Amino acid sequence: MVGAALVGAVTGFGVAGFERLTVNVVYEDVVSTLPLVLLAFAPGVGLAVAALWLWGPGRGLNRATADEYLDAFHRDRRLGLRDLMNKLVASVATLGSGGAMGLEGPSMFLGASLGAVAQRRFTRFFSGADGNLLLVAGAAAGIAAIFKAPATGAIFAIEVPYQGDLARRMLLPALVGAASGYLALVAVNGTAVLFPARGVPPLSLVDLAGAAGLGLTAAFGARVFSWMLLWAKRIADRGHTIVRVAAAGAAIAVLFAVGRLLTGESLVLTPGYGVVTWALDPKRSVAILLAVLVLRCLATTATVSGGGVGGLFVPLVVAGSLLGRAFGIIVGGNDALFLVVGIAAFLGAGYRVPLAAIMFVAETTGRPGFVVPAVIAAVVAELVMGTSSVTTHQMQSTPGLASNPN
Repeated sequence: MVGAALVGAVTGFGVAGFERLTVNVVYEDVVSTLPLVLLAFAPGVGLAVAALWLWGPGRGLNRATADEYLDAFHRDRRLGLRDLMNKLVASVATLGSGGAMGLEGPSMFLGASLGAVAQRRFTRFFSGADGNLLLVAGAAAGIAAIFKAPATGAIFAIEVPYQGDLARRMLLPALVGAASGYLALVAVNGTAVLFPARGVPPLSLVDLAGAAGLGLTAAFGARVFSWMLLWAKRIADRGHTIVRVAAAGAAIAVLFAVGRLLTGESLVLTPGYGVVTWALDPKRSVAILLAVLVLRCLATTATVSGGGVGGLFVPLVVAGSLLGRAFGIIVGGNDALFLVVGIAAFLGAGYRVPLAAIMFVAETTGRPGFVVPAVIAAVVAELVMGTSSVTTHQMQSTPGLASNPN
């Protein structure tokens, strides 16, 4: 477990540097200061830079991050430092320019790549160990660090490879990697939770029934969004590079303009953490919340279809928060409660990770009282979701499970 701890710590510091470069230096210090006309086209420029980098220095490297982790886990896809550096450059271009994807995909890929390389290089120290040991530990560290959520990182890393199972034998290295990755990150950035929530949500039967209804609604929403993202991935893999980048950039510019007209804010750009706080304002109407939900989903779809390098975890979180907030207004429930429950349901359904989604809610809000309604919503959404997912690289269950139930 020493190796898992070391990989986790290096990953945590690496994620801290990646986040500061992308968010603080590139986006906040440069891109966000541009005039609105130029800001609208900044994501398109970022997509062009990412595409050129992957085609040139990357030598035709694909844009996948989380999917690459799944392929490495299931199919022995070899992860290396050259691919890592090239994808990080492309992800800084995508996300630093305001692309509507998440930093968690590249963070997870960073940790998984470091872990895979370390285990290959020091094979004598891992004789008899599972070949995915440090791969999983690094991936868990990447998620734990970017969200300041160690339990979420560990659970997501072992839950996401399967739709109906867990990589149970990888639990210990995932926990060790996630813990050390979290400690390294907070040593640099502090321990403040991602989405601070106030108050203690009630646990009335009405709210619990509402959570079930929201889970059902979120499942249908996540299925539509998943279909959009899978379509976008096919376009990114097969479409002509110049055409798809130009079309995606133009589409994002139009969506940005519509968003500015409707809200007066640049809610269509960036991963969208600020959208969650924006949605909690009591002045927001159901119509405007749903409009921003559609705009955000379309912006993420356009970014993916343009070959953007980033994650889909945060787009699911943002979509769930908007849907949950709108649902809460309709049923007259607790504002923060339904927003948070929407996150759990939409994320859990979209990535088929209900356990990680529930833990994410508890850790990133700092309010474990949200967990019970989140469990109800996530379970309902998982049942309704069927086999749909934002990725086609998962397996249904651990090989041999049916033949060896014990």
